[in-house]
Amino acid sequence: MGYRNELPLQGTRMQRILITGAGGAIGRVLRQHLKGQYELLRLTDMAPQEAAGPGEEVYTVDIRDMAALERSMQDIDCVIHLAGTTQDLSWEKVMPLNIEGCYNVFEAARRQGVRRVLFASSNHAIGYHRRETFIDTGVQPRPDSLYGVSKVFGEALGRMYADKFGLSVACLRIGTLRAQDRPSESRHLLTWLSHRDMAQLARRCIDHPDYHFVVVYGVSNNLRNRWDNTPVKFLGYRPQDDAERFAAEVLATSPVEDPIAVQFHGGMYCPLDFVGDTTSRIDGGPP
Repeated sequence: MGYRNELPLQGTRMQRILITGAGGAIGRVLRQHLKGQYELLRLTDMAPQEAAGPGEEVYTVDIRDMAALERSMQDIDCVIHLAGTTQDLSWEKVMPLNIEGCYNVFEAARRQGVRRVLFASSNHAIGYHRRETFIDTGVQPRPDSLYGVSKVFGEALGRMYADKFGLSVACLRIGTLRAQDRPSESRHLLTWLSHRDMAQLARRCIDHPDYHFVVVYGVSNNLRNRWDNTPVKFLGYRPQDDAERFAAEVLATSPVEDPIAVQFHGGMYCPLDFVGDTTSRIDGGPP
């Protein structure tokens, strides 16, 4: 199969956008907000989607199918990779969808001459950092689950595809985005990402004229936010929403957070199957 020649990135605007996992919560948000903003929005998912509207194309694609992925990426400028498992944290689901499927997306993008990939990473890639620590985009990975491990893998894969093949890559460490567009528990007051801030983040990463590889936290302008995007301030991402306006209601109705979860950025993923020692064996605990 012949591949597209690599195109110069600087000074050229991305116009043909593909979203994998477009039927999921984030995919539906981006479809709504990005519609009409670009020449083409190509939407792929294994699950059924709404019919294509003007400027849209809808494809049924399994990211485990390399040939189907390559077909879906023909003439695409930028891929927003959202597809994968987010609920089933077992290795049986994580490995084929979040590991092999992620590789397939980057490799199909390379083969088809895609210029940029936005990879939906997660705060669970850094979940075992202590919550009292304010961390930036250069912090070492501390995954809190196999799901978090898969996001560290995706970030590392993106780094390699940027360095080895010249792909422009943005890894979005997404906090908490909910269909109802509001926080629903106490941890979300730190991690919430509103729909319009998610859309702004995606557009900043799509439209920026030239970057090699970046990591950026997907989080709104929350008073209690613990993640620092200063190293990628050049992207122009300026979130507008603050979870604090929901704080009184959330704190009145939210259950008390698990004693292990409350210690770490990753929240409830941290105590799942946990048999370690939070007091001394994880960096940042008492000596």
